[in-house]
Amino acid sequence: MNKNSIYGLTIEQLTSWLGKHGYKPYRASQVWNYLYRERVTTFSEMVDIKADCIELLTENFTIQTLREHVKQEASDGTVKFLFKLNDGNLIETVLMRHKYGLSVCVTTQVGCNIGCSFCASGLLTKTRDLSSGEIVEQIMNVQHHLDTAGEGEKVSHIVVMGIGEPFDNFQNMIDFLKIMIDQKGLAIGSRHITVSTSGIVNKMYEFADVNIPVNLALSLHAPNNELRTKIMKINRAFPVEQLMDAINYYIEKTNRRITIEYILLKDVNDHVEEAVELAALFQDKKKKTYINLIPYNPVDEHSQYQRSDQESVLAFYDTLKKNGINCKIRQEHGTDIDAACGQLRSKQIKKDKDQSIKS
Repeated sequence: MNKNSIYGLTIEQLTSWLGKHGYKPYRASQVWNYLYRERVTTFSEMVDIKADCIELLTENFTIQTLREHVKQEASDGTVKFLFKLNDGNLIETVLMRHKYGLSVCVTTQVGCNIGCSFCASGLLTKTRDLSSGEIVEQIMNVQHHLDTAGEGEKVSHIVVMGIGEPFDNFQNMIDFLKIMIDQKGLAIGSRHITVSTSGIVNKMYEFADVNIPVNLALSLHAPNNELRTKIMKINRAFPVEQLMDAINYYIEKTNRRITIEYILLKDVNDHVEEAVELAALFQDKKKKTYINLIPYNPVDEHSQYQRSDQESVLAFYDTLKKNGINCKIRQEHGTDIDAACGQLRSKQIKKDKDQSIKS
């Protein structure tokens, strides 16, 4: 029987669970400290916790549900991990180096059902949601990788932008966030965490109401319904007008800025005309929005899309700036490995199938 990851429990849940088994709150604090500060990999390493408690934890939980399957390292220091789950499914996690610290991009689902026409993550449809423990364990495995290197480095930033739609796995994602920002654990600053959504409007409202003070990013990629529906089928359910209402609610409720993600696709959505339309869309909320222009990482299976040329990118950027819109062109990472999200996973699954057929 597969045991649940102990990383899936918030400190409140761990305290409650141990309390039901007769242990006082300080015992949960001890376990928590071992997991996130000492960063043990087995329960037996929790040396000052009584044997009966260790036995109870061992019987009910596991610390390791992910196993490293493939690891790619890029010349810029980016590391892409392909982890195998207990059920054999594969997920991607990426460590990126920035001037401001070390950022990890985590996955929330096995596959993705959003079906954006340019995205490698959606090449394989959703199999299941990840548990909160499986999401947390991605961070812990990367941190263990850093600990092993012995340079004293620590994960400082998190982006929930890997495979899957985070708002389609809402509660597990929320528990993950609570665990990450807990000050007695990894203590990742809430302002150092960004959650990305393709625009599930009802969950945008719910996320605003939960009001965990992390950053929100919306994958927009087009300034009007006609174009957005062509490249993102989710727009049929949640058109641009509904997204704008949700953004307004989020800003009013939280008083936080929202990032707008915009992947530039050659001769599709990268014209000056789209830039003008995009600027108009956010003109009344430009103090609370920030547009992130993203160079496209080509995917073999989506050969209809190509990377915009530099001239078009700069013209798009200049148009936004001239219209008073805060924006930047995102720095790329890991371009000499499988850079697109989901690309390594889809390639490895195909490779494993080919090897299985040959054998």
